[in-house]
Amino acid sequence: MLTYTELSRPEQRVWDGFAAGTPVDLRSGSAGPDDPRAGAGWGEERTVRAEVLRALLLGGSAGRLRLAGALITGELDLADSTVGGTITLEGCRFERPVVLRGASMRSTGLIDCWIPGLDGWLLQVDGNLFFQDSTIEGRLTLTRAHITGELRLSGVRLTARELVGVEAADDTARAAGIWALWAGGLVMDGGCFARHGFTARGGLRLVGAQFNGGLFMERATVDNPGGDALSGEDLTASTMMLSEGFTANGAIRLPGATVRSRLSLDGARLTGGPVSLDATRLRVGDLQLTTAAVPVGAVVLHEAQAAVLHDNEHSWPADTRLDGFVYGSLQLPPGGQGADGVAARLDWLDALTGYAPQPYEQLAAWYRKIGHDDDARRVLLAKQRRRRRTLSPLGRAWGLLLDGTVGYGYRPWQAGLWLLGLVAAGTTVFGRGTPSPVQPGQGAPFNPFVYTLDLLVPIGGFGQRTAWYWTGYHQWLGYGLIGAGWLLTTAVLAGVTRSLNRA
Repeated sequence: MLTYTELSRPEQRVWDGFAAGTPVDLRSGSAGPDDPRAGAGWGEERTVRAEVLRALLLGGSAGRLRLAGALITGELDLADSTVGGTITLEGCRFERPVVLRGASMRSTGLIDCWIPGLDGWLLQVDGNLFFQDSTIEGRLTLTRAHITGELRLSGVRLTARELVGVEAADDTARAAGIWALWAGGLVMDGGCFARHGFTARGGLRLVGAQFNGGLFMERATVDNPGGDALSGEDLTASTMMLSEGFTANGAIRLPGATVRSRLSLDGARLTGGPVSLDATRLRVGDLQLTTAAVPVGAVVLHEAQAAVLHDNEHSWPADTRLDGFVYGSLQLPPGGQGADGVAARLDWLDALTGYAPQPYEQLAAWYRKIGHDDDARRVLLAKQRRRRRTLSPLGRAWGLLLDGTVGYGYRPWQAGLWLLGLVAAGTTVFGRGTPSPVQPGQGAPFNPFVYTLDLLVPIGGFGQRTAWYWTGYHQWLGYGLIGAGWLLTTAVLAGVTRSLNRA
């Protein structure tokens, strides 16, 4: 049990200040010497033992610890304890990692401090937890912690334990399992702010975390090449802002995540590979994929659902996977909802890896929803043309016939153009010769126009084909028109059937 007389002069000041609720500032007033990152050489005049702070915080009195500029020696271990007072440590340097495992605390701030890691497994904070502008050289663990207020990480420089002492440019130590923040199952009632200046060397593990007040990481940087920058399987959040210059050197993984309002990657840079964004089965209200540059790795949205999708010319890398992706509304690219806009969307789908019908059907459903039926048919026609590439040579030949004659049933007017062209050609050629009657003196007079129609119509007739015959090249033209009539009729029937069945 510590007694007052055993305390050093700085410790006595802290003891007295805790009881009175007054701040204790041990800083010199000079920016360089007061920087906690260079505080390993601070002397006794700034040294406070961790056991003194523990004795104050667990002594039973509800005081307020407000300390600045101290070198805290030993291990501050508050594991499985209930801390009644509030804590504000500013510009302090910890000699050893902080242990808050299983602790119950009120609002706590470790602001602009240097900390060699912090273990907050099962930490309960009734209020806010602030780390802004601190340097944490070692893992920050908040697994299954519960914070009723805000978590502030803005300006924090966070380095995974495995990368402490490793140069930032040296990737030889990188691996998929290196984590700077380990916070699976974290429950945030307030917002989590890791904004301007937040940098992490190592990944952020947020599996199953709940951000009821939102996750805000505008202009933050997460650097974990070869691994995951952010792992958020089954994460839930009201809002998730990875925007305004947010940079992820590593994969962002959000399989099964739910973001009730907005997930924004507006102005973000995703440089991870081979996968930049894996949002399989994501459920989101407003998905903003308006990135600042084309993601380096794949974008995967298999079976994802978005009420509204926003994208731009940088959103989709060469390896984009959209099978099963459903959106209720789509912000169209420059060019609007006319032909240019549809062309841009078709280029988008044509660039997808492999063939899957669902992305085309989803886009067509969107165009039908907004009353653009012609655009919907154009998308479905493009689907059939893309599918044709996967068929056998015979299937491709049949597809070309359907496409050229009736546009797979989505352009039936093409059959009319073929019919007009064949009728014109036949009428012209047959009008320049004289046929022979099958039975002289019987039947209607020869009419080249009606005769051509009679050849083109496979069933029935107008009596001209059976009453007159030709020899020479006129005869071969007649055979050709008969064959063309059968092909045209077959294609029309197949195309109409396909269109009706939306195959």
